[in-house]
Amino acid sequence: MKFQNGHLAYCTNIHPAETWQETWNVLKKHTLAVRDKLISPCSQHQATGYAIGLRLSAVAAEELLADDNLQKFQQWLTEENCYVFTINGFPYGSFHGTRVKEKVYQPDWTSSERLNYTNNLFEIIARLVPENIDGSVSTLPGSFKEFNAIEADIFKNLEACAQQIEALSKKHNRDLHLGLEPEPLGHFENTEETLAFFERFLNTVDDPDIIKRRIGINYDTCHFALEFDDCHQSLNALRAAGLRISKVHLSSALEFDPTSEQALEKIKDFDEPTYLHQVIIKDNDGSLTRFKDLPDFHSSRSTPHYSREARVHFHIPLYTEPETPLGSTNNHAMDALSYLKQHSDFCTHFEIETYTWGVLPSNLQIPIEDQIAKEYDWVLQGHTD
Repeated sequence: MKFQNGHLAYCTNIHPAETWQETWNVLKKHTLAVRDKLISPCSQHQATGYAIGLRLSAVAAEELLADDNLQKFQQWLTEENCYVFTINGFPYGSFHGTRVKEKVYQPDWTSSERLNYTNNLFEIIARLVPENIDGSVSTLPGSFKEFNAIEADIFKNLEACAQQIEALSKKHNRDLHLGLEPEPLGHFENTEETLAFFERFLNTVDDPDIIKRRIGINYDTCHFALEFDDCHQSLNALRAAGLRISKVHLSSALEFDPTSEQALEKIKDFDEPTYLHQVIIKDNDGSLTRFKDLPDFHSSRSTPHYSREARVHFHIPLYTEPETPLGSTNNHAMDALSYLKQHSDFCTHFEIETYTWGVLPSNLQIPIEDQIAKEYDWVLQGHTD
């Protein structure tokens, strides 16, 4: 839906779907149900249409580009008064119901598979995004730190992707852009590392202007909160460096006191086997201690006992707080909305991204369409308050 000077959607990666038919079925069953909860026949959004934040696996993207599938999907969007302005291209393959963990980074940006997949997504978004609306794709931050990726290969493939995006933008008369999404233990994960990565990247390419025009940052409020970065300072620094804020993911992380036995016991409810749940602890001197996953945190004997701030990469619904003694970082999402009020042109793409519905503890679960609708309400109220 229209949102400030841009668009707001929820990311359909919350729904299990790997093939194109499964993805389309999800849109028909769940996404339209969410739309109907939000948009009444007399709503102002009825005229502008309902925005969809699409998630496509590599398999689904290939299938959508085959035969006349894309044409049929375009017709369905028209019939349902919906439109697509962004695609989540971070998870290449299966994203639900199996051990994902660090495999979500595979293949990374050192590989031709990642480049080809992302190019396919841009072929799709270039044809789907309506006239006078820019189209985005979000992706991983190059690689995962443990992979020790060769950065020159990342740069080479990203430059090739930028050139393809530039060509498609001119061909379809659309403003298309890729957002690299910093994440804890990613190849770059916080404001400082993001700035350093792009400085190195821009120094290697023939035309830095194309990179700045076509490749930017997917700013995830959960991820930057995990890094204990200040939202306004971070966004100001990224923009001051001339980097494009391609998209903002609105989401929250868990927060707890690592010296509290009650909190340490309660956080175990969020230790599940599907996704990585990185833990970052801020010590009293401001230094950060990182753990790859919750089991690593629990098994460590070196946890600083003088710290009272720890955060966990577990996306929880924006509108709620976990049970005491746990908390959330939704103030960072609120800070992003307040930044939007002050800088209405800093980004046009906003996406609610709480993909963990299926692994939330039962006390935080409500019917999925209700959860998503309540998150929309939270965002819209937070922006207008």
